[in-house]
Amino acid sequence: MGKMAAAVGSAVTLAVEPGEDAFRKLFRFYRQSRPGTADLGGVIDFSAAHAGRGAGPSAHKVVRSQLSVSSVSEHNAHRAGLQPVSKWQAYGLEGYPGFIFISNPFLPGYQWHWVKQCLKLYSQKPNVCNLDKHMTKEETQDLWEQSKEFLRYKDVNKRRPRSLLEKLRWVTLGYHYNWDTKKYSADHYTPFPSDLAFLSEQVATACGFQGFQAEAGILNYYHFDSTLGIHVDKSELDHSKPLLSFSFGQSAIFLLGGLKRDEAPTAMFMHSGDIMVMSGFSRLLNHAVPRVLPDLTGESLPRCLEAPLPAVLPTDAVVEPCSVEDWQVCASYLKTARVNVTVRQVLATDQNFPLEPVEEKKRDITTEGCCHLDDKNSQVKRARLNPDN
Repeated sequence: MGKMAAAVGSAVTLAVEPGEDAFRKLFRFYRQSRPGTADLGGVIDFSAAHAGRGAGPSAHKVVRSQLSVSSVSEHNAHRAGLQPVSKWQAYGLEGYPGFIFISNPFLPGYQWHWVKQCLKLYSQKPNVCNLDKHMTKEETQDLWEQSKEFLRYKDVNKRRPRSLLEKLRWVTLGYHYNWDTKKYSADHYTPFPSDLAFLSEQVATACGFQGFQAEAGILNYYHFDSTLGIHVDKSELDHSKPLLSFSFGQSAIFLLGGLKRDEAPTAMFMHSGDIMVMSGFSRLLNHAVPRVLPDLTGESLPRCLEAPLPAVLPTDAVVEPCSVEDWQVCASYLKTARVNVTVRQVLATDQNFPLEPVEEKKRDITTEGCCHLDDKNSQVKRARLNPDN
């Protein structure tokens, strides 16, 4: 009990120290936290929610979120691998209007498709990734094919070199973000995946955002020594639309702060299948990921990933079958990793990108940015996870 009080007390002290960067201090606290100890006692766990209450000392902040149940048909939800919206467990936090946390609404087995897409399909060219700065397009043409045998026998040969998929840190979809100018542009556009667009549109609609258009996506590939620095997602030209975040694989701690860094953030777990929606006031708040954690049940993979994808899928489903061989590669990867997908609408309806000076268009699309992935073992130095800071 003493350790618990110390852990919670440190966060409370952090919040009231004048002139301190409360967010940074709490970020460091959780970055150095020890799983299985009282260090994580202050982290909200929405998966343990009961009667609208999560676990942890900050659970009093948890409230139920009302969804637009009738706006998404059960058929369309099933097409994307989701439960009927009426069964979703959605929560908000007092003091964070516009923030919605949906605790794993996926049907059993359907996460397999989304994990496979993130590793096998979305990582392919012409999509841009962090490896492009150090390798040719021919060398990064098909990361999956080059990595699958390494990953399939990962446990047998632990001293082998890391595969290219294990060196992957980010991939962009749709409108690419220019790391130098900190702006989106249409100069380097890749078709946005239709299945991910459909999934995003159903989630946005259920949360009350009719007409959401998925125009840009960033895939973040985390390992146990990865962090995502404190930042604000503000480069989209239209902030009236929500930011959608999908998590798959190992769990992580997410910190949601205020408009300024002197406001202490609220800590929460993100488990496999969880979805976060940041809109309204919460759309432009500071946030970060200080820690990726092994599965809290002690298993090598989260239990929600144990069930296979059903053999029979809806005829018009956007979800595709996943072979046993493909899932073996995915499961091997996820034993020490997690994947996060953020989807954004960049432009308002009938809005166009402003004209930019010619010299800006010539800059390298993989130039270093400010918000980066901190990965001690990464051979790709300071690879960025998220563009906005």
